[in-house]
Amino acid sequence: RAWICGATIDLHRTGTMTSPNKNLISKIARKRAIRVGALFLGLLPFALLILRSLIGESSEAGILSDLGANPIEEITHVTGESALRFLMLSLAVTPLRRFLGWTWLAPERRTFGLFAFFYAALHFLTYLALDLGFELSALAEDILERPYITVGFAALLCLLPLALTSTKAAIRRLGARWTRLHKLSYAAAVLAALHFFWLVKADMLPPAIHAGIIAVLLGSRALPARRRR
Repeated sequence: RAWICGATIDLHRTGTMTSPNKNLISKIARKRAIRVGALFLGLLPFALLILRSLIGESSEAGILSDLGANPIEEITHVTGESALRFLMLSLAVTPLRRFLGWTWLAPERRTFGLFAFFYAALHFLTYLALDLGFELSALAEDILERPYITVGFAALLCLLPLALTSTKAAIRRLGARWTRLHKLSYAAAVLAALHFFWLVKADMLPPAIHAGIIAVLLGSRALPARRRR
């Protein structure tokens, strides 16, 4: 018994696992539940868009109402706001881990970042395909002449290398440079908030709220981490 694990002896005697083994299984199940929850949250806006596009007639106001009189504009807004919110979620992981000790959320930072790029790409493709009809000359003209499109396109370009280097192989290959590269997410968040501000013409409260949250998330990185016992 001096060199045999106590949990093994207890399993041999009673046929049941002791707390260390149960804790391991519980930890694995909790990680899987968190991953499934993150994937569900990430796919929810896309699934709702598909459901709304399948509704033929207008229903009562709600998340399952149809896309309205201008479906292209609605798809553009939903995908753009979803991209910004998932980018904010990815930025929120580090402060939550540092100040609240939510280390279980750290693996999902990459998941939220990839969903941010996914919705940003959908946002851009909706504009390019449905608004411009894939006319690249019109795209270049808009990027040069419309500031809100300029900063929005710049935000997408900031997210592109982050998505391409999100694999474990890329992390190993880049080493310390990977951390510096992924600070582009800060610039992407600022540019996306500015894009939202310049895009909205009437109600400025939603872009102001998003910009305020981004300012808090970025400012929190300058604060010292909570001391641990």
